[in-house]
Amino acid sequence: MAVPDFRRVVVTGLGAVTPVGNDVPAMWRSLLAGTSGVGPISCFDAGALESRIAAEVKGFDPAQYLSPKEIKRSERFVQFAIAAGKQAVADAGLTGAPADPFRFGVVIGTGIGSMHLIEQQHSTLVAKGPKRLSPFMIPMLICNMAPGQVAMDLGWKGPNFCTTSACASGAHGLGEAFRIIQRGLADVMLGGGTESCITPLTVGGFCALMALSRRNDEPAKASRPFDKERDGFVIGEGAGVLVLEELEHAKRRGARIYAEMAGYGATADAFHMTAPDPEGAGAAKAMAMALEDARMRPDQVSYLNAHGTSTDLNDKIETLAIKATFKDAAKRVAVSSTKSMMGHLIGGAGGVEGVISVLAIRDGVMPPTINYEHPDPACDLDYIPNEARKAPVEAVVSNSLGFGGHNATVVFRKFSG
Repeated sequence: MAVPDFRRVVVTGLGAVTPVGNDVPAMWRSLLAGTSGVGPISCFDAGALESRIAAEVKGFDPAQYLSPKEIKRSERFVQFAIAAGKQAVADAGLTGAPADPFRFGVVIGTGIGSMHLIEQQHSTLVAKGPKRLSPFMIPMLICNMAPGQVAMDLGWKGPNFCTTSACASGAHGLGEAFRIIQRGLADVMLGGGTESCITPLTVGGFCALMALSRRNDEPAKASRPFDKERDGFVIGEGAGVLVLEELEHAKRRGARIYAEMAGYGATADAFHMTAPDPEGAGAAKAMAMALEDARMRPDQVSYLNAHGTSTDLNDKIETLAIKATFKDAAKRVAVSSTKSMMGHLIGGAGGVEGVISVLAIRDGVMPPTINYEHPDPACDLDYIPNEARKAPVEAVVSNSLGFGGHNATVVFRKFSG
């Protein structure tokens, strides 16, 4: 299928709040050092749960980004989005109000919204009755408040919505923001994802699903994508947001260009609520579509940031999908899962991993998959084990695969005028 000519889209700003650093430089230093952000759950008493570990954001101060009134009326997943969005906008040099605010938009995904507030308000309902419920409960917990409040904060009035597709939410947020610029509907977009759902009900639900690692005595070693002894993912939280900009708009204002966002593919497995298609066909097709969109061959990709959750099914099926898409090039492309260090940020994962992909291109270094100690015959690619690798990075593929069979792939490449 011929790919139509669209406007080119470049990355001009980056922002992140993560379990291994509350801004982009801190996060990147930690990832290249192979530092784990996983530890015992501290935000509630997890003693009764089978999995008592998580990758929590540590030392985050919302007062750096919001007023006391805004803090009181915004949930943690929204606060992360605002923080990452403000970081990205400042990094891009987009200070002041835009000349035409309807040409500036926001698409930020989240998988769950505020489970914390739901749990809290349900307890209030049971103990004190409906008249004691907060009038801000609904507007504070709904997923779309992440892009909504970011736009309010910035005064950006262009396309604005939330992508909610479980673990693919952040990548879909990036991809849809990219498409909006490609098609001329905006000149600047914030794209990415956010999540904060480390709560008793969420963690308990994932435990019931048998999805989480139970390596409670060794939290730093619990997330081990592609390793034969993996026993489930580690839940995390955080946000990653990128400033995407139409190329000529960026050039006119003299913006620093990190990389070009070149492709996006999205598919559905149409197979099972939680398990991936055993053939990996949906994930493979999303990668193929993204590469076709970018007008690139698989052998032109230097690095693949895998979904790599550390679950038995995901890691071997994603490996199978990579082989199906990359064919002879599959053994040559470097693959890693940064979830080995940050845990799984659910709706925030695709946004943060988009930031990581761009940094790999900028610095010519690929972050490792830590805790890779026991090779799995079903996972036999080059997973950049345990130490970061210096090498020229011309192009990066980033995968996000969500419950419900949602697959999203984005492609970044080194910018060439």
